Amino acid sequence: MESNKIQNIIIKYLSHQANFSELNDLEKWVQNPNNEKLFNSYIRTNYAIDYNMKKFNSEKIKIELLKEIANERKVFKLKRRYQVMRFAAAAVIVGLLTTTYFLRDDLFSKTIEAKSIIVNTNTILPGTDKATLTLEDGSQIALEKGTSVQTQNASSNGEKIIYEAEKPKTSEIAYNYLTIPRGGQFFIKLSDGTQVWLNSESQLKYPVSFIEGKARTVELVYGEAYFVVSPSTEHKGSKFKVLNKSQEVEVIGTEFNIKAYKDENNIYTTLVEGKVDISIENRKQNLIPNQQLNLDLKTNVSTIKEIDVFNEISWKDGVFSFEEKSLKDIMTVLSRWYDIEVVFKNKSIEKEEFIGILRKNQNIEEILNGIKNFGVIKNFTINDEKVILE
Repeated sequence: MESNKIQNIIIKYLSHQANFSELNDLEKWVQNPNNEKLFNSYIRTNYAIDYNMKKFNSEKIKIELLKEIANERKVFKLKRRYQVMRFAAAAVIVGLLTTTYFLRDDLFSKTIEAKSIIVNTNTILPGTDKATLTLEDGSQIALEKGTSVQTQNASSNGEKIIYEAEKPKTSEIAYNYLTIPRGGQFFIKLSDGTQVWLNSESQLKYPVSFIEGKARTVELVYGEAYFVVSPSTEHKGSKFKVLNKSQEVEVIGTEFNIKAYKDENNIYTTLVEGKVDISIENRKQNLIPNQQLNLDLKTNVSTIKEIDVFNEISWKDGVFSFEEKSLKDIMTVLSRWYDIEVVFKNKSIEKEEFIGILRKNQNIEEILNGIKNFGVIKNFTINDEKVILE
Protein backbone atom coordinates (compact mmCIF):
# COMPACT_ATOMS: atom_id res chain seq x y z
CA MET A 1 0.00 0.00 0.00
CA GLU A 2 1.39 3.42 -0.93
CA SER A 3 2.74 5.43 1.99
CA ASN A 4 0.61 8.47 1.14
CA LYS A 5 -2.50 6.33 1.12
CA ILE A 6 -1.78 4.74 4.49
CA GLN A 7 -0.87 8.12 5.95
CA ASN A 8 -4.23 9.45 4.79
CA ILE A 9 -5.99 6.47 6.37
CA ILE A 10 -4.13 6.99 9.66
CA ILE A 11 -5.16 10.65 9.68
CA LYS A 12 -8.77 9.72 8.94
CA TYR A 13 -8.69 6.99 11.57
CA LEU A 14 -7.30 9.26 14.28
CA SER A 15 -10.01 11.82 13.55
CA HIS A 16 -12.66 9.04 13.49
CA GLN A 17 -13.35 9.59 9.78
CA ALA A 18 -12.19 6.17 8.48
CA ASN A 19 -14.81 3.90 6.98
CA PHE A 20 -15.06 0.12 7.44
CA SER A 21 -12.99 -0.67 4.35
CA GLU A 22 -10.21 1.68 5.46
CA LEU A 23 -10.18 0.09 8.91
CA ASN A 24 -9.60 -3.26 7.24
CA ASP A 25 -6.73 -1.83 5.18
CA LEU A 26 -5.16 -0.23 8.25
CA GLU A 27 -5.40 -3.40 10.30
CA LYS A 28 -3.73 -5.48 7.57
CA TRP A 29 -1.03 -2.87 7.08
CA VAL A 30 -0.20 -2.63 10.79
CA GLN A 31 0.02 -6.40 11.15
CA ASN A 32 2.50 -6.72 8.25
CA PRO A 33 6.04 -6.94 9.74
CA ASN A 34 7.43 -5.24 6.63
CA ASN A 35 5.67 -2.04 7.66
CA GLU A 36 7.11 -1.98 11.18
CA LYS A 37 9.79 0.62 10.41
CA LEU A 38 7.38 2.96 8.65
CA PHE A 39 4.80 2.53 11.39
CA ASN A 40 7.37 3.43 14.04
CA SER A 41 8.32 6.49 12.01
CA TYR A 42 4.73 7.71 11.86
CA ILE A 43 4.15 7.21 15.55
CA ARG A 44 7.48 8.73 16.56
CA THR A 45 6.77 11.79 14.42
CA ASN A 46 3.35 12.18 15.95
CA TYR A 47 4.69 11.72 19.45
CA ALA A 48 7.48 14.27 18.88
CA ILE A 49 5.23 17.02 20.18
CA ASP A 50 4.68 15.12 23.40
CA TYR A 51 7.00 16.24 26.18
CA ASN A 52 6.90 12.73 27.58
CA MET A 53 8.75 11.28 24.58
CA LYS A 54 10.98 9.13 26.76
CA LYS A 55 8.03 6.83 27.50
CA PHE A 56 7.48 6.04 23.81
CA ASN A 57 6.84 2.35 23.11
CA SER A 58 5.90 1.61 19.50
CA GLU A 59 4.94 -2.02 20.14
CA LYS A 60 2.57 -1.02 22.90
CA ILE A 61 1.07 1.68 20.67
CA LYS A 62 0.67 -0.86 17.88
CA ILE A 63 -1.22 -3.23 20.18
CA GLU A 64 -3.42 -0.37 21.35
CA LEU A 65 -4.09 0.64 17.76
CA LEU A 66 -5.28 -2.85 16.83
CA LYS A 67 -7.51 -2.90 19.91
CA GLU A 68 -9.01 0.43 18.96
CA ILE A 69 -9.64 -0.73 15.39
CA ALA A 70 -11.50 -3.74 16.76
CA ASN A 71 -13.51 -1.50 19.06
CA GLU A 72 -14.22 0.90 16.23
CA ARG A 73 -15.98 -1.91 14.40
CA LYS A 74 -18.15 -2.66 17.42
CA VAL A 75 -19.08 0.91 18.36
CA PHE A 76 -20.56 2.26 15.18
CA LYS A 77 -20.82 6.03 14.92
CA LEU A 78 -22.34 8.75 12.83
CA LYS A 79 -20.25 11.87 12.32
CA ARG A 80 -21.23 15.22 10.93
CA ARG A 81 -19.24 16.06 7.80
CA TYR A 82 -17.43 19.35 7.97
CA GLN A 83 -15.45 20.97 5.16
CA VAL A 84 -12.47 18.73 4.46
CA MET A 85 -9.24 20.26 5.75
CA ARG A 86 -6.20 20.57 3.56
CA PHE A 87 -3.83 17.62 3.85
CA ALA A 88 -0.99 19.80 5.13
CA ALA A 89 -3.13 21.16 7.93
CA ALA A 90 -4.31 17.66 8.80
CA ALA A 91 -0.71 16.47 9.00
CA VAL A 92 0.14 19.26 11.45
CA ILE A 93 -2.62 18.40 13.89
CA VAL A 94 -2.29 14.63 13.57
CA GLY A 95 0.30 14.68 16.35
CA LEU A 96 -2.18 16.30 18.67
CA LEU A 97 -4.78 13.77 17.67
CA THR A 98 -2.40 10.86 18.25
CA THR A 99 -1.37 12.00 21.69
CA THR A 100 -4.89 12.65 22.88
CA TYR A 101 -6.24 9.53 21.17
CA PHE A 102 -3.92 7.07 22.82
CA LEU A 103 -4.40 8.85 26.13
CA ARG A 104 -8.02 7.89 25.51
CA ASP A 105 -9.23 11.48 25.37
CA ASP A 106 -12.82 11.50 24.20
CA LEU A 107 -12.30 14.68 22.18
CA PHE A 108 -14.16 13.32 19.15
CA SER A 109 -16.40 10.64 20.58
CA LYS A 110 -17.75 11.95 23.87
CA THR A 111 -21.49 11.88 24.21
CA ILE A 112 -23.26 14.99 25.43
CA GLU A 113 -26.26 14.48 27.64
CA ALA A 114 -29.34 15.66 25.79
CA LYS A 115 -32.99 15.65 26.65
CA SER A 116 -35.34 15.38 23.72
CA ILE A 117 -39.05 15.83 23.63
CA ILE A 118 -40.77 12.48 23.13
CA VAL A 119 -44.53 12.77 23.14
CA ASN A 120 -47.12 10.01 23.22
CA THR A 121 -44.66 7.49 21.88
CA ASN A 122 -45.01 3.79 21.53
CA THR A 123 -41.65 2.02 21.45
CA ILE A 124 -40.30 2.15 17.92
CA LEU A 125 -38.53 -1.11 17.29
CA PRO A 126 -35.90 -1.77 14.62
CA GLY A 127 -36.96 -3.88 11.66
CA THR A 128 -36.94 -7.67 11.75
CA ASP A 129 -37.27 -10.69 9.47
CA LYS A 130 -40.76 -10.66 7.97
CA ALA A 131 -42.39 -10.93 4.57
CA THR A 132 -45.56 -11.90 2.73
CA LEU A 133 -45.39 -14.84 0.34
CA THR A 134 -47.89 -14.77 -2.52
CA LEU A 135 -48.36 -18.17 -4.15
CA GLU A 136 -49.22 -18.89 -7.78
CA ASP A 137 -52.93 -19.21 -6.94
CA GLY A 138 -52.95 -15.74 -5.33
CA SER A 139 -53.13 -16.93 -1.73
CA GLN A 140 -50.88 -15.18 0.75
CA ILE A 141 -48.84 -16.48 3.68
CA ALA A 142 -47.28 -14.34 6.39
CA LEU A 143 -43.64 -15.18 7.08
CA GLU A 144 -42.18 -13.87 10.31
CA LYS A 145 -39.52 -14.67 12.83
CA GLY A 146 -40.52 -17.54 15.12
CA THR A 147 -42.96 -19.23 12.74
CA SER A 148 -42.46 -22.13 10.33
CA VAL A 149 -44.21 -22.54 6.98
CA GLN A 150 -44.17 -25.39 4.47
CA THR A 151 -45.56 -25.05 0.93
CA GLN A 152 -45.54 -27.49 -1.97
CA ASN A 153 -42.22 -26.09 -3.22
CA ALA A 154 -40.56 -24.30 -0.31
CA SER A 155 -40.03 -24.16 3.42
CA SER A 156 -39.50 -21.21 5.75
CA ASN A 157 -38.37 -20.88 9.35
CA GLY A 158 -39.56 -17.29 9.54
CA GLU A 159 -36.13 -15.82 8.81
CA LYS A 160 -35.60 -17.19 5.30
CA ILE A 161 -37.37 -19.21 2.65
CA ILE A 162 -35.71 -22.02 0.72
CA TYR A 163 -37.08 -23.43 -2.55
CA GLU A 164 -36.51 -27.02 -3.56
CA ALA A 165 -33.79 -27.71 -6.10
CA GLU A 166 -34.86 -27.53 -9.73
CA LYS A 167 -36.71 -30.47 -11.14
CA PRO A 168 -35.54 -31.49 -14.62
CA LYS A 169 -37.62 -30.94 -17.77
CA THR A 170 -39.86 -28.30 -16.25
CA SER A 171 -42.05 -26.92 -19.07
CA GLU A 172 -44.35 -24.47 -17.28
CA ILE A 173 -43.51 -21.51 -15.08
CA ALA A 174 -45.41 -20.71 -11.91
CA TYR A 175 -44.53 -17.41 -10.22
CA ASN A 176 -44.41 -16.51 -6.56
CA TYR A 177 -43.97 -13.05 -5.04
CA LEU A 178 -42.06 -12.20 -1.90
CA THR A 179 -43.05 -8.81 -0.48
CA ILE A 180 -41.05 -7.18 2.30
CA PRO A 181 -42.89 -4.46 4.25
CA ARG A 182 -41.39 -1.35 5.80
CA GLY A 183 -39.60 -2.46 8.93
CA GLY A 184 -38.73 -5.83 7.42
CA GLN A 185 -36.04 -7.83 5.64
CA PHE A 186 -35.84 -11.38 4.32
CA PHE A 187 -33.59 -13.95 2.66
CA ILE A 188 -34.62 -16.28 -0.14
CA LYS A 189 -32.81 -19.12 -1.86
CA LEU A 190 -34.27 -19.77 -5.30
CA SER A 191 -34.65 -23.21 -6.84
CA ASP A 192 -31.44 -22.79 -8.88
CA GLY A 193 -29.41 -22.03 -5.75
CA THR A 194 -29.28 -18.25 -6.27
CA GLN A 195 -29.35 -16.37 -2.97
CA VAL A 196 -31.19 -13.07 -2.56
CA TRP A 197 -31.30 -10.69 0.40
CA LEU A 198 -34.27 -8.33 0.28
CA ASN A 199 -34.30 -4.99 2.09
CA SER A 200 -37.25 -3.16 3.61
CA GLU A 201 -40.12 -2.16 1.31
CA SER A 202 -39.15 -4.48 -1.54
CA GLN A 203 -40.84 -7.03 -3.77
CA LEU A 204 -39.38 -9.87 -5.83
CA LYS A 205 -41.21 -11.88 -8.51
CA TYR A 206 -39.62 -15.22 -9.34
CA PRO A 207 -40.41 -18.69 -10.74
CA VAL A 208 -41.02 -21.55 -8.38
CA SER A 209 -38.77 -23.51 -10.73
CA PHE A 210 -36.89 -22.38 -13.82
CA ILE A 211 -37.25 -23.92 -17.30
CA GLU A 212 -34.23 -26.04 -18.11
CA GLY A 213 -32.02 -24.58 -20.83
CA LYS A 214 -33.68 -21.13 -20.84
CA ALA A 215 -32.60 -17.88 -19.20
CA ARG A 216 -33.38 -17.75 -15.51
CA THR A 217 -35.38 -14.54 -15.11
CA VAL A 218 -36.65 -12.81 -11.98
CA GLU A 219 -38.06 -9.32 -11.46
CA LEU A 220 -37.23 -6.86 -8.72
CA VAL A 221 -40.60 -5.13 -8.85
CA TYR A 222 -39.37 -2.43 -6.47
CA GLY A 223 -37.01 -1.93 -3.55
CA GLU A 224 -33.51 -3.22 -2.93
CA ALA A 225 -31.96 -6.65 -3.29
CA TYR A 226 -28.52 -8.23 -3.09
CA PHE A 227 -27.96 -11.21 -5.40
CA VAL A 228 -25.43 -14.03 -5.24
CA VAL A 229 -26.17 -15.81 -8.49
CA SER A 230 -25.67 -19.52 -9.07
CA PRO A 231 -23.22 -19.79 -12.02
CA SER A 232 -24.53 -20.59 -15.49
CA THR A 233 -21.98 -23.42 -15.68
CA GLU A 234 -24.15 -25.30 -13.20
CA HIS A 235 -27.28 -24.78 -15.32
CA LYS A 236 -26.21 -25.80 -18.83
CA GLY A 237 -25.16 -22.25 -19.68
CA SER A 238 -28.44 -20.60 -18.71
CA LYS A 239 -27.86 -16.93 -17.97
CA PHE A 240 -29.52 -15.16 -15.09
CA LYS A 241 -31.52 -11.95 -15.62
CA VAL A 242 -32.98 -9.44 -13.21
CA LEU A 243 -35.69 -7.21 -14.63
CA ASN A 244 -36.88 -4.01 -13.05
CA LYS A 245 -38.35 -0.78 -14.29
CA SER A 246 -36.33 0.74 -17.10
CA GLN A 247 -33.46 -1.75 -17.14
CA GLU A 248 -32.43 -5.38 -17.44
CA VAL A 249 -29.38 -6.88 -15.72
CA GLU A 250 -27.86 -9.97 -17.30
CA VAL A 251 -25.26 -12.04 -15.47
CA ILE A 252 -23.44 -15.33 -15.76
CA GLY A 253 -22.53 -15.84 -12.10
CA THR A 254 -21.81 -12.94 -9.83
CA GLU A 255 -22.69 -10.80 -6.79
CA PHE A 256 -24.41 -7.46 -7.15
CA ASN A 257 -26.88 -5.07 -5.55
CA ILE A 258 -29.84 -3.28 -7.13
CA LYS A 259 -31.59 -0.37 -5.45
CA ALA A 260 -34.81 0.66 -7.21
CA TYR A 261 -37.30 2.17 -4.79
CA LYS A 262 -40.67 3.44 -5.97
CA ASP A 263 -40.22 6.86 -4.36
CA GLU A 264 -36.73 7.50 -5.78
CA ASN A 265 -35.79 8.89 -9.19
CA ASN A 266 -32.66 6.78 -9.62
CA ILE A 267 -31.80 3.11 -9.94
CA TYR A 268 -28.41 2.07 -8.58
CA THR A 269 -26.76 -1.17 -9.72
CA THR A 270 -23.56 -2.04 -7.86
CA LEU A 271 -21.25 -4.89 -8.85
CA VAL A 272 -19.28 -6.69 -6.13
CA GLU A 273 -17.89 -9.68 -8.04
CA GLY A 274 -17.99 -10.99 -11.61
CA LYS A 275 -19.47 -9.09 -14.52
CA VAL A 276 -22.91 -7.85 -15.52
CA ASP A 277 -24.42 -6.34 -18.66
CA ILE A 278 -27.11 -3.74 -18.14
CA SER A 279 -29.57 -3.05 -20.95
CA ILE A 280 -31.38 0.30 -20.93
CA GLU A 281 -33.69 0.70 -23.93
CA ASN A 282 -31.45 0.25 -26.99
CA ARG A 283 -28.07 0.56 -25.27
CA LYS A 284 -26.02 -1.89 -23.23
CA GLN A 285 -23.38 -1.13 -20.60
CA ASN A 286 -21.25 -3.45 -18.51
CA LEU A 287 -19.82 -3.17 -15.02
CA ILE A 288 -16.68 -4.51 -13.43
CA PRO A 289 -16.28 -5.04 -9.65
CA ASN A 290 -16.47 -1.91 -7.48
CA GLN A 291 -18.42 0.00 -10.10
CA GLN A 292 -21.93 1.39 -9.81
CA LEU A 293 -24.33 2.38 -12.58
CA ASN A 294 -26.69 5.21 -11.70
CA LEU A 295 -29.74 5.47 -13.97
CA ASP A 296 -31.63 8.76 -13.74
CA LEU A 297 -35.25 7.86 -14.45
CA LYS A 298 -36.19 11.45 -15.28
CA THR A 299 -33.59 11.95 -18.00
CA ASN A 300 -32.86 8.28 -18.81
CA VAL A 301 -29.16 9.16 -18.54
CA SER A 302 -26.85 6.59 -16.94
CA THR A 303 -23.43 7.15 -15.39
CA ILE A 304 -20.82 4.70 -14.09
CA LYS A 305 -18.36 5.38 -11.29
CA GLU A 306 -16.09 3.48 -8.92
CA ILE A 307 -17.31 3.28 -5.33
CA ASP A 308 -16.67 1.66 -1.98
CA VAL A 309 -19.11 -1.25 -2.30
CA PHE A 310 -19.27 -1.74 1.47
CA ASN A 311 -21.34 1.43 1.78
CA GLU A 312 -23.88 -0.02 -0.66
CA ILE A 313 -24.20 -3.60 0.58
CA SER A 314 -23.59 -3.33 4.35
CA TRP A 315 -27.35 -3.28 4.97
CA LYS A 316 -27.55 -7.04 4.37
CA ASP A 317 -24.99 -7.65 7.14
CA GLY A 318 -26.77 -5.67 9.84
CA VAL A 319 -25.38 -2.15 9.44
CA PHE A 320 -26.03 1.02 7.47
CA SER A 321 -22.89 2.72 6.15
CA PHE A 322 -23.17 6.35 5.09
CA GLU A 323 -20.47 8.17 3.13
CA GLU A 324 -21.21 11.88 2.81
CA LYS A 325 -24.96 11.33 2.86
CA SER A 326 -27.42 14.10 3.59
CA LEU A 327 -29.62 13.96 6.66
CA LYS A 328 -32.61 13.64 4.35
CA ASP A 329 -31.11 10.59 2.62
CA ILE A 330 -30.19 9.01 5.95
CA MET A 331 -33.67 9.54 7.37
CA THR A 332 -35.17 8.02 4.21
CA VAL A 333 -33.19 4.83 4.83
CA LEU A 334 -34.09 4.82 8.54
CA SER A 335 -37.77 5.51 7.86
CA ARG A 336 -38.01 2.28 5.87
CA TRP A 337 -36.19 0.22 8.49
CA TYR A 338 -38.03 1.59 11.52
CA ASP A 339 -41.33 1.99 9.61
CA ILE A 340 -41.68 5.65 10.56
CA GLU A 341 -42.70 8.86 8.87
CA VAL A 342 -40.12 11.64 9.07
CA VAL A 343 -41.10 15.31 8.92
CA PHE A 344 -38.55 18.15 8.64
CA LYS A 345 -39.88 21.28 10.29
CA ASN A 346 -36.70 23.05 9.30
CA LYS A 347 -36.02 22.26 5.62
CA SER A 348 -32.54 23.79 5.75
CA ILE A 349 -31.16 20.88 7.78
CA GLU A 350 -32.08 18.29 5.14
CA LYS A 351 -28.79 18.90 3.29
CA GLU A 352 -26.49 18.53 6.31
CA GLU A 353 -24.06 15.70 5.50
CA PHE A 354 -22.85 12.85 7.70
CA ILE A 355 -20.47 9.94 7.46
CA GLY A 356 -20.37 6.82 9.60
CA ILE A 357 -21.94 3.48 10.35
CA LEU A 358 -25.09 2.64 12.30
CA ARG A 359 -26.09 -0.76 13.61
CA LYS A 360 -29.50 -1.80 12.37
CA ASN A 361 -30.49 -2.89 15.87
CA GLN A 362 -29.86 0.55 17.39
CA ASN A 363 -32.60 2.43 19.17
CA ILE A 364 -34.02 5.24 17.02
CA GLU A 365 -33.98 7.64 19.98
CA GLU A 366 -30.25 6.99 20.41
CA ILE A 367 -29.61 7.89 16.77
CA LEU A 368 -31.72 11.04 16.93
CA ASN A 369 -30.07 12.16 20.15
CA GLY A 370 -26.68 11.69 18.49
CA ILE A 371 -27.73 13.93 15.59
CA LYS A 372 -29.08 16.47 18.04
CA ASN A 373 -25.75 16.57 19.88
CA PHE A 374 -24.12 17.88 16.71
CA GLY A 375 -26.41 20.91 16.81
CA VAL A 376 -27.97 20.01 13.46
CA ILE A 377 -31.44 19.71 14.97
CA LYS A 378 -32.69 21.64 17.96
CA ASN A 379 -35.08 18.94 19.03
CA PHE A 380 -37.17 16.04 17.86
CA THR A 381 -40.60 14.71 18.69
CA ILE A 382 -41.80 11.15 18.32
CA ASN A 383 -45.57 10.75 18.13
CA ASP A 384 -46.58 7.16 17.46
CA GLU A 385 -44.88 6.36 14.11
CA LYS A 386 -44.09 9.96 13.18
CA VAL A 387 -40.75 11.64 13.87
CA ILE A 388 -40.65 15.43 13.67
CA LEU A 389 -37.23 17.09 13.38
CA GLU A 390 -37.00 20.71 14.43
